[in-house]
Amino acid sequence: MPEKSETRFEVRDQQEMLGILGKNDELLHIMQDDVNCTLVARGNVITASGEQSAVELAAKLIEEMLYLYRQGLPITSHEVRYSLKMLSEGKEESLRKMDSQTILVTNRGRQVKAKTMGQLTYLETIENNVITIGIGPAGTGKTYLAVAMAVKALRGKEVERIILTRPAVEAGEKLGFLPGDLQEKVDPYLRPLYDALYEMLGLETFQKYLAKGVLEVAPLAYMRGRTLNDSFIILDEAQNTTPEQMKMVLTRFGFGSKMVITGDATQVDLPNGKESGLTNSAYVLRATPGIGIVHFSEADVVRHEIVAKIIRAYDEYDKQVEIAKSAKRVGEP
Repeated sequence: MPEKSETRFEVRDQQEMLGILGKNDELLHIMQDDVNCTLVARGNVITASGEQSAVELAAKLIEEMLYLYRQGLPITSHEVRYSLKMLSEGKEESLRKMDSQTILVTNRGRQVKAKTMGQLTYLETIENNVITIGIGPAGTGKTYLAVAMAVKALRGKEVERIILTRPAVEAGEKLGFLPGDLQEKVDPYLRPLYDALYEMLGLETFQKYLAKGVLEVAPLAYMRGRTLNDSFIILDEAQNTTPEQMKMVLTRFGFGSKMVITGDATQVDLPNGKESGLTNSAYVLRATPGIGIVHFSEADVVRHEIVAKIIRAYDEYDKQVEIAKSAKRVGEP
């Protein structure tokens, strides 16, 4: 018979208890189900009981949640499940490394950190290379973390400005058909970048930087013919660039600059099956010194857990479609 065990944890107050267990004990139920031991919360004490190995794992998980909460980080189902996965695999050292590195503190005092090992690899790649290409599904933090690194570089006086660009109107760049001036034309397409900058800088600082040219927002077509020195350049939604557009952007790179290119290779909107500049550049530049390429997976999705399930389902569907197409080609006369 497996050896039984029991461990008690005392937290500081009810607010801390709510923070790590969630409303209506939502996170407590996840911990209990996934760890496979009994967890009971009474007053300021959490009691874990069951098989010794499960109780030991529960103890590590609760300690991890307390550590994160006491750093001022919100605890969600993602933190619980991802931490449990890492602890179950004996990767406590990697988990603590991830938790201990803060990129920056937002205007409202929130710490921005990597939430998965894939994100940590991405941040380290940006730090150690002049150009980084981040490829992966929605919800992996590619854009948000790129903006965080740009703000960090600006605050540290490593660069003089941040330049944000992305293909507009499904990569068609047909801005003349849109109402308003240039800023009004491109604003809808750069909203995810704006949202991240608002959070990190605050609205007042954001507007001040925009007015002074410290922040520059421009559609892809406006990059042509320029040399971008002392800048942190973010090209978002790069799957909707053509290989020619991608080469044009990459060759704008100047002295003292960093560039991050992000995109989802499964969400290409280019017409007539035209090759994406994102996947093309990742192949062409795969062995180029100073250029780092990071591939995210569904394990790096930090949105609601249903997003990872949706990505998994579509990946499986795409594989089945490809198998069916291959079988049809083989059977053709």
